Amino acid sequence: MSDSATPAGRESWERLPARLRPRAIELPGAGRMRLIETTLLVLVGVLLATATLNDVVRQTHVNGRLIADMRTWRAYTGHDYHNLSIEQELLGPTSSQREVICGNMSPGPPKTRIQLCLAIWGPVVDGRRAVHGGWYLRAKAEDDVRGLRYGCFGPASRGICPR
Repeated sequence: MSDSATPAGRESWERLPARLRPRAIELPGAGRMRLIETTLLVLVGVLLATATLNDVVRQTHVNGRLIADMRTWRAYTGHDYHNLSIEQELLGPTSSQREVICGNMSPGPPKTRIQLCLAIWGPVVDGRRAVHGGWYLRAKAEDDVRGLRYGCFGPASRGICPR
């Protein structure tokens, strides 16, 4: 059985170009090239592993911050609502770690009632972060547009609410 398998195996390799076929002996100098290629592949693997680990750690910190923001909104308003919207870029780029979290002031589907939006940033202390101001949004406001805000309060509301 091995005699009949060997020629068939050789024929399948013969279809490949000579440089892709398995060799019985190593070419001179190929060991050094293989060492360089292996080293480069290991370095690329270490780079990708480091980038992946960095991304996972960053996302874990962001998720922890957003959970603290939701707890802060619930404690501040006294409502245990779960359909809250969080905007991470309204007060600057995502690296600023400043979020705006909005939620209804009375029970109902999201954005169908008057909403309270809080500007939150700072370190997480006891599962919450500091509120630096906020504003109210009219009912059925699909987007947090400056002209729809009213009742602004706190230093974070300066310049982002209509006069």
